[in-house]
Amino acid sequence: MRRFFFLILCLTASLAAFGQNEYDFVEATDLTIAGKVFQETPNPYERMDFTRFGGWTEKDIHLLQMSSGIIVSFKTDSPVIAIKPEFTYISNCNPSGFAARGFDLYIKKDGKWLWAGCTSYDSNKDVATETQRVRKLVEDMDNSMKECIVYLPTQSKMTSVKIAVQKGSKLEKGDVPFRHRICLHGSSFMHGVSTSRAGQTVSGFLSRATGLQFCNLGVSGDCRMQPQFASALAKADVDAFVFDSFSNGTDKTVEENLFNFIDTLTAAHPGKPLIFMHTIWRERRNFNQKQDHSETIKAAMADSLMKIAVKKYKDVYFIDSNATAPNHDTTVDGIHPSDWGYYLWAESVRKPILKILRKYGIK
Repeated sequence: MRRFFFLILCLTASLAAFGQNEYDFVEATDLTIAGKVFQETPNPYERMDFTRFGGWTEKDIHLLQMSSGIIVSFKTDSPVIAIKPEFTYISNCNPSGFAARGFDLYIKKDGKWLWAGCTSYDSNKDVATETQRVRKLVEDMDNSMKECIVYLPTQSKMTSVKIAVQKGSKLEKGDVPFRHRICLHGSSFMHGVSTSRAGQTVSGFLSRATGLQFCNLGVSGDCRMQPQFASALAKADVDAFVFDSFSNGTDKTVEENLFNFIDTLTAAHPGKPLIFMHTIWRERRNFNQKQDHSETIKAAMADSLMKIAVKKYKDVYFIDSNATAPNHDTTVDGIHPSDWGYYLWAESVRKPILKILRKYGIK
């Protein structure tokens, strides 16, 4: 019996090795990585340089190590594209593994980014079982040269990401797929929690719709304009900022942090636009009176202070946003939007943001 199981184990390992021998692998760092507020980080698949900036809590670090919004850009003539990651953490967050622990592929067709394929990894297995497992994103394509981007998982962590193509195919660096660099900093809404695929975040929708590079610095449940974030963002090499700063926290944290946050950033980035968004509607307010009350007083505090801020600071703006359809049926869990809700949110702010950015030559 032991011999039988040993033979099965050897056969499984041999088949896995044979499958990997069908591919050529290139580490994503040898291609083009985009979508990051902080471009140079010791781990290229994390969103913050923890050696350069300090003051972080354990929760901050956990969230900023996640790869949400990071894009790999490349060109290939391969008929098949696959992925081979090395995970240190595989998220089991709801609702879809194709976002939290999956990879999402788009290919340019007729000048526009068109969805091409995705894959997901298993959170019910340990990291050692899933790491370095090759999974296909798309297959049976023609052999024309294609421009591709892959979105990395929204809520998992990696130390390596290899793009795999059919052995002998071309695999080259792609261009940075979008123009300029705009920081999107916010809550789980900006992080992309409850999207069904990694490319369905607000940063993903806005970048593909506008051609501008919206860089995702969403931190789920942890965006309250804290001093450590202000200090790091003061050193960010970006052209503009868009904030979802009033979705987390309370009316008290808004009052305590807002003006210190703005003062830090306007001093560090004179002449750059700081665009704050009104928080989107949480559907759990519809019948829960306690939730409705806390959301109401927090929004009232943000509205009253932002009226002062837009008059006090030349480059500070406050815009409305909306992730709710007329039937109020665009939520996953009463807090986070569905993909439809995220699309509506991105569309609701797209024109106001572009109008402001044009004033600064960002177009």
